[in-house]
Amino acid sequence: MSQMPQPTALSRCPSCEEPVESGDRYCGACGYELSAVPASPPDTPTLTMNGTTPRPRSEATDVEWPAAPPAGGPGAPVPVHLPTDIRGTDSAGSELPTAHAATPAAKGAAEDAAKDASKNASKGVRLERPVEPDSGDYHLAAPRPAEPRPAEPGPADPRVPVPSPASPAEAKVCVACRAGAVDSDGYCERCGHAQPRERDHLEQQSGALAAVSDRGLRHHRNEDAFALSWSTLPDGSPAAVAVVCDGVSSATRPDDASLAAARTAGEALTRGLPRSTRPQQAMHEAIIAASGAVNALATEPETAQEHAPHQNAPACTLVGAVVSGGLLVVGWVGDSRAYWVPADRSAPPARLTEDDSWAGQMVAAGLMNEAQAYADERAHAITGWLGADAYELEPHTASFEPDRPGVVVVCTDGLWNYAEAAEEMAAVVPPDADRRPLHAARVLVGHALDGGGHDNVTVAVVPFPTPPQGAGSA
Repeated sequence: MSQMPQPTALSRCPSCEEPVESGDRYCGACGYELSAVPASPPDTPTLTMNGTTPRPRSEATDVEWPAAPPAGGPGAPVPVHLPTDIRGTDSAGSELPTAHAATPAAKGAAEDAAKDASKNASKGVRLERPVEPDSGDYHLAAPRPAEPRPAEPGPADPRVPVPSPASPAEAKVCVACRAGAVDSDGYCERCGHAQPRERDHLEQQSGALAAVSDRGLRHHRNEDAFALSWSTLPDGSPAAVAVVCDGVSSATRPDDASLAAARTAGEALTRGLPRSTRPQQAMHEAIIAASGAVNALATEPETAQEHAPHQNAPACTLVGAVVSGGLLVVGWVGDSRAYWVPADRSAPPARLTEDDSWAGQMVAAGLMNEAQAYADERAHAITGWLGADAYELEPHTASFEPDRPGVVVVCTDGLWNYAEAAEEMAAVVPPDADRRPLHAARVLVGHALDGGGHDNVTVAVVPFPTPPQGAGSA
């Protein structure tokens, strides 16, 4: 926007130096006509001599420099008198050195200082430090003030518990240098190496059930969790329970969400199966209970501290399986899966769950086949999960009665990303998985790590039909 030029404002009258206000045409004290004041000269800022770029020779103008006046003439400058030209004494009464009485050493030092000054002049540095004669005296620093003594400790308060020092057996030792102690944050105090967290790699076997969870090769923590347990049906037949949960990485506290959901669902199935006449209903109620446990995390103070406006509430996916006699029940929310792999590999395997994801919806609607849907970059965007900000909780349950023995593979997408089709999963499962479930779980996790380990990997192996509790080996 253009602006009109404004006249120069005066703060004082040029004649009597009395204050004037902007817009006054005459001075109120002496009557001086303020409009007659000449305009201020143009601003010509002072430039430093060092660091400026000289103008090109073509633009430079010849300057006629005046000749220097003769020494002693009328135009010669007044000689400069230095402090050393005046005789005087210091505080002790000793005579101060003068320029005429300077020692040869002092003169030499003065000449050196002059040379240094001439050298630094080209750099824009001016040295004005006077040359001090060497008097042989040392300057002593001021004495340090006395530090306050700490107060004497009084008698211990019996109400405050005194922490007992950790014994050498309880102290954690760094896994890298095997010498430094590990602090409360999980780092070595000697080499600084981050120590493995407890959940970085977990293995568990409960009778014929087994599960393995691993952090993977790309994530900084393991956000998966699992729960294994045994229960009974109302008729007294044993029931094997396996629950696997995958924390949503884009949410707050995903590791806590998966752990709370797995534990809650496992405990709910252990308590509910003996009282329910329909295991499928017990699975449904267990998923509802797990959802409540994850929702409760959103109201905890720890979540409020970590929760940012662009982050979601704690959330996770869940898949569970119950095997009892000739009955197989699965339940899920999200994209964690359950596979059926028969012991006779000539029989076809099957995927028992349908993903709550963008790709799953495209396949279910018949808009894409499975290969096309999971090749899309939106394939793994989940549409169902456990969490306070879930759109609507819709637990899925299904019941099966296989006609032959086999194993149920319950896993997160960290595994099935590397064996997506049921045939691919069956090819990775060892043939003796029903007799060595822990070994089979280790093999499956190793397959995902060998494929890149881009995500956390968790898998539980449940033999079908249920063998006697306590059977199975690593």
